[in-house]
Parts: sequence; structure tokens; C-alpha cells
Amino acid sequence: MKTKPDQKRCRLPGLALTVALMAEVACPLRFAEAVAAQPARVLLVTGIDYPGHHWRETTPVLRAHLEKDPRLTVTVIEDPYLLDSTALTNYAAVVLHFQNWEVPGPGPAARENLRRFVENGGGLVLLHFACGAWYGEWPEFKNLAGRAWYGPQGGRQHDPHGSFTVRIVDVNHPVTSGLKDFETTDELYTCLEGGAPIRVLATARSKVDGMDHPMAFVREYGQGRVFHTTLGHDAAALRPEPVGVLLRRGTAWAAGLVP
Repeated sequence: MKTKPDQKRCRLPGLALTVALMAEVACPLRFAEAVAAQPARVLLVTGIDYPGHHWRETTPVLRAHLEKDPRLTVTVIEDPYLLDSTALTNYAAVVLHFQNWEVPGPGPAARENLRRFVENGGGLVLLHFACGAWYGEWPEFKNLAGRAWYGPQGGRQHDPHGSFTVRIVDVNHPVTSGLKDFETTDELYTCLEGGAPIRVLATARSKVDGMDHPMAFVREYGQGRVFHTTLGHDAAALRPEPVGVLLRRGTAWAAGLVP
């Protein structure tokens, strides 16, 4: 996908940006090469989660998976409330790895900042219980995320923790092209709701209700790309390489790169 030099996912920091803009005037091809050579900056947002989800253990595993792609450079912040920062536009994609239904989530300024970031071309990645962020606080989050957790009063949340097969159901999307079905040990979420159009990439069949549920899907929001997976309950669930490949490719795609 071609992008204009002033789009957020093509930003260069500080002096490098000034020099590159001068190069654009003198030689557009050199400017394009300079932009392409820059790693895509990814902001991984964590620090608040349900007690059963140990973000201090899962975050390093997630970061290591993402940085196996040399085009991705990951910055971790352990305070979701920093989403209200104008620095958000310095990143190509934001990875949400937190959930906050037990405490108030980041307020209106942070919500609108994130929504506008994606709408204007930024990438968004949601992992596991991030589908429950801003539960009951921010109706638009369901559209932004594509699907969202329906809450503690909505019935059964997931199958008992155990093994299941993740089936790749869309081999034509760049994220899942060439990937194969794989076995994992995780929580098979059955608790998503929403009506926004999504493209399902992978599913798993519940042993409880016998239905197929989305394990990974994508959508477009304005000019931005959203990759959402419910996988990743704990560090052990995140460590297998097939899970890492799916997360890495989904994040690269959301950041505007070819997986």
C-alpha cells in the first residue's frame, strides 16, 4: 500500500525528518528509500489487567515475538492512561495488552486520541483480554475493535483452559497467507459481540457449545488497520512459534508493512 510522506506511519524522528523532507524536494526516490529504511515503531500498552492475567510475564514474550521482525521496534508503556499523549502519532501501530473492567479505563481524551489515531491511518492490535478494555464505558470501542467482550453478566466467557486447534480459514489475506492450522493450549473465547464488518482469519471450535469462534480477524477503521486475536491467556500460551508468527504478521500488517 502506498503512503504519503506526511502520513503518521511514515514519520521520522526529529532532525532525521527534517533532512528527509529536504531530500524529498531534491530527490523523491531517495526520500522514499529513507522512509522505507526506518523501522516501524510499535507502542505496546500494558500494566492493568484482570488478576488472572499476568501481564508482567506475558509482555516480554509478546515483545520478543514482535521484534523477531527487524522492521518492528517495540516500546512498552505500563500505564494505559498515557494513551492521551500526542506522542501517539510517532508510532505506526499500538498494541493493546490490558483490560480494565474492574477499574475506570483511560478517559475521554485518551479514547478520542486512540480513535483518531486509527482513523487517520495508524494500526491497532488487540490481544486476548484487550477485547474487554473500556467495558461499559466506551460504546465506540466495540466498532474500533471489531468485536468486544460482552462482560461478566453476559454468560459463559470461554471454554475451560485447555488444548484446541486453531484453524486458518482465510489463506488469501497477507497475515495468514501460507500459515497452517496449529494446536495450542489457551482459553478459547466465546464471549465476543458486535456488528462491525470483520474479516475472520482463524477460528477454533468450542468443545462446550460446538460452535466455531473467531480467534483472529481484521478490519479497517477509517484509514487505519485493526488486527485482533483472542489468543494469549498466559506466557505459556504465547510462547509457541505459530502464535508468535500470527501476532508478528498481524502487527506488521496493522503497521502498514507487508507481513
